Amino acid sequence: MIKKKRKHKKRLKHFFMGLLITIAVLAILFLIALKLFTVKKVVVEGNELYDQKTIEDAVLNDKYSWNSLYVYLKYKIKDTKKIPFIDTMSISLDSPHTLHISVYEKGMLGYIYIPGINENAYFDKDGFVVETSSDTVPGVPCIDGISCDKVVLYEKLPIKQAMLKDILELTQGLKRQDLVPDSVDYGAQNAPVVKYGNVSVIIGDTTKLTRKIERLKAIMPSLEGQSGTLHLESWTEETTNIVFDKSE
Repeated sequence: MIKKKRKHKKRLKHFFMGLLITIAVLAILFLIALKLFTVKKVVVEGNELYDQKTIEDAVLNDKYSWNSLYVYLKYKIKDTKKIPFIDTMSISLDSPHTLHISVYEKGMLGYIYIPGINENAYFDKDGFVVETSSDTVPGVPCIDGISCDKVVLYEKLPIKQAMLKDILELTQGLKRQDLVPDSVDYGAQNAPVVKYGNVSVIIGDTTKLTRKIERLKAIMPSLEGQSGTLHLESWTEETTNIVFDKSE
């Protein structure tokens, strides 16, 4: 009986010693984390629509955000704050003092104004609505002359399939050639007129669209600073004379 009591006391002693050592180690690790993992530098990449401070403020948004390890672990278990036109943000540590924020913006080809909600519906390369907002985003063209009363977020634009196909082919083709316009007007005949400042380009029939865009790419530098209308509606591969009507 006495031996059993001694063994029991010995076990308790070892248990409490182990517990104290564990608590001491955790306390030391906690202090190290407090002192070592402090945010001294923030690297932001992938942001075009928002400046660095806006992204930083969205991520470092509570009283513990001075600690880089806390911020890193926080966004391992929860999403970052929702920001219009941004799909996701991922947080990593370059060092105990350097926080790295990778921004992934929503891919937007253009937008259509929706009178029913008094907002713009931004769509991606597949024609899905990725954002609705009253804001206009630089570098994203407005598509005029398209009738659309309502949209559903993350669903395709509710317009005729043939028309949507034409819009996507045109906007993607222009973007590939770094020819993103201010706007595209389909007008009464549903034939696109692409606008760059004071220059309007009548595309006409979208057959041979790729070749038309290539010709436009070659011509645009010579139209810098001018006003008028460039006629590509009757262009063919055999055409050598393309008309530009200057505005008076």
